[in-house]
Amino acid sequence: MVAADCIALKRDVAATLVPAGTPVTLLAGESARVTQALGGSYTVVVNGNMFRIDGRDADALGLECLAPPPKTAATVRTREEVEKLIWDALKTCYDPEIPVNIVDMGLVYSCALEPGSTDGTFKVDIKMTLTAPGCGMGPILQQDVRDKVQSLDGVEDVQVDLVWDPPWTQSMLSDAAKLALGLY
Repeated sequence: MVAADCIALKRDVAATLVPAGTPVTLLAGESARVTQALGGSYTVVVNGNMFRIDGRDADALGLECLAPPPKTAATVRTREEVEKLIWDALKTCYDPEIPVNIVDMGLVYSCALEPGSTDGTFKVDIKMTLTAPGCGMGPILQQDVRDKVQSLDGVEDVQVDLVWDPPWTQSMLSDAAKLALGLY
């Protein structure tokens, strides 16, 4: 969903200034324009500034709140099944400024699984980067990745590290990302 019309915020709402990553409160009645609604969060422009609003606060935009999916009952899963679930979850994580998921952006460098303390569970170690080292949204994206992967059946624990080597370049974009961004 991307809406071009301005809407009045229905209530005060916690938001994050993009790209600085600074937490702010947007006030009820302020005019907001939704520019992106991907991966369970919203990117809005208010007074010429861009903000990220969590899906749990969609009611402030007059939209239905997006509840995080509940963790399913434990089932024994193979490493391959859990790894597929993880990569699928990573494809639901988006930079609020870019309408391409972090996997297709080439921001996820590795995803390693080790057996957990019970059968069919795994500890997950993810190494990812950002398009720019100074991006204040790093901790927000890191937490989004951690939350989404931690909620998966078969995942016992998640470690998400931001790394800077190798530095990200546009050559790391998938063909789908290049097409979505008009680089073809």
